[in-house]
Amino acid sequence: MKTRLLLIMLVSLLLSWQCARSPYPENVRQALEKAGKNRAELEKVLKHYNQPQDSLKLKAAYYLIGNMPGHGYMVYVLKDTAGKEVKFNVLNYPDYTTMVAAWDSIAAIRGKLDYKKKEFIEDVQAVKADFLIKNIDLAFKAWREKPWAQFLTFDQFCRYVLPYRGSNEPLEDWRSYFYKKYHWLDSAYAGSKDVTKIATVINEDLKSWFKFDSRFYRHPTDQGLSEMLKNKMGRCEDMANLAIFAMRANGLAVTSDYTPYWADAANNHAWNALIDTSGKAIPFMGSLFDPGKYHLPNRIAKVYRKTYEYHKENLIFKVGNKRKIPRWLSGKSYIDVTKEYVPTADVTIRLTAPRPDTIHYTYLSVFNTGEWKAIQWGEIQGTNVTFKAMGKDLAYLPSYYMAQEIKPAAPAFILQKDGTVKELKPDTVHTQTLALISTMKRVTTQATDSKKKSFLDKGATYELFYWNDGWKSLGKKTAPKQGALVFTNAPTNALFWLVKEGSKKYERIFIYENGHQVWF
Repeated sequence: MKTRLLLIMLVSLLLSWQCARSPYPENVRQALEKAGKNRAELEKVLKHYNQPQDSLKLKAAYYLIGNMPGHGYMVYVLKDTAGKEVKFNVLNYPDYTTMVAAWDSIAAIRGKLDYKKKEFIEDVQAVKADFLIKNIDLAFKAWREKPWAQFLTFDQFCRYVLPYRGSNEPLEDWRSYFYKKYHWLDSAYAGSKDVTKIATVINEDLKSWFKFDSRFYRHPTDQGLSEMLKNKMGRCEDMANLAIFAMRANGLAVTSDYTPYWADAANNHAWNALIDTSGKAIPFMGSLFDPGKYHLPNRIAKVYRKTYEYHKENLIFKVGNKRKIPRWLSGKSYIDVTKEYVPTADVTIRLTAPRPDTIHYTYLSVFNTGEWKAIQWGEIQGTNVTFKAMGKDLAYLPSYYMAQEIKPAAPAFILQKDGTVKELKPDTVHTQTLALISTMKRVTTQATDSKKKSFLDKGATYELFYWNDGWKSLGKKTAPKQGALVFTNAPTNALFWLVKEGSKKYERIFIYENGHQVWF
């Protein structure tokens, strides 16, 4: 027993001594340990810059290597309900509609189709020294030589120029390609410090050959540069990455901002942001809309910014288990930038639904594609929880996340324009009659008989729901040939949802005020 205790103490002392004598920051040391067989490649980078004249490049290498664990390329495979692989290439079909029809026909035979993780190629175990050294050297070259990059601090350079990847795409040397491609900017715009102008010139070129294509919504991964050059099209994440590649290679501070879920529409979105000389982020859309000429099409609850470095304030560092956190909030490398885009308010909510003792965090969810989806988190204090910097004039549901499902934690509410909360607790005693003309926000017009034009499909069946810790049905009705669809005995102070039979659940939620549907 004494021998075993002595051995443990000796091992502990040895480890402490090794840590104490390590010349590297703690996060770099941990990354090297995780690198396994690839450790020698990463140490080669650190030794390469261990010269007095390269002290800043060494710090840049520390930044990249210290934050490297967790970054990588995920390979997916499409599987059916039986777990068998399904061969499917979205580009085998001429358009999105045809592609979805083919997907659905396969699903009708083999059950629900879904992409499953096959292999994760983690950077820390795969990145080679030559690749990293080349990336660092070219990033510094652009920072030091391009006149429009001179204003960047070292911290800004590290965050917005230095990283070798945009998201989860396959690794490639895009920096060399775009540095050479746009080298003519040096003479054409010699001495220019107008970052917006330079970004616009590059974006105009990207527009000439790369386009958005909705088929890529079902492409399993973000594309690498070689894929983009071959396909010349992609989804919004690809467009954002393409702009990041082209502009960072030329010393522009460009990143990708995103909303995990639109607050008043279906799906999500990612776009670019250019950091100007004042530190302000100017939104744009790579290969589509230039800086200063882009406006987000829907209302925003939250905007997050992808970063390369970790942020210890993120929820994953408090919980530690991704399966216990809604997907979009489980990342290590993002920051909240909502205040840069819309007016916000902090919201404190009293929780009314029982919670297990093991749950210490709750979420605010928005309604998106027929489901409540978590978009912000808060730590429970007694029976209250505060959610920071929420977009206003939107509907939210305080939520628990249990067994990987969203569960109501309190009544839904509207965060009004003045920052106050309008709780939507249905009153089934005091009822009302609803005259409904649409399933989502429309530009309403008057018909010739002075009645509001209906946007419902004549003869189609619709079901009306209201929210009360779950969607409760108020029955089904068939849309008339003209005029509104009328439901009687509907609760007051309620959140409603009108759904067409057989739809894909893109219909929006609404409240009913002064004879009108008010959309969220």
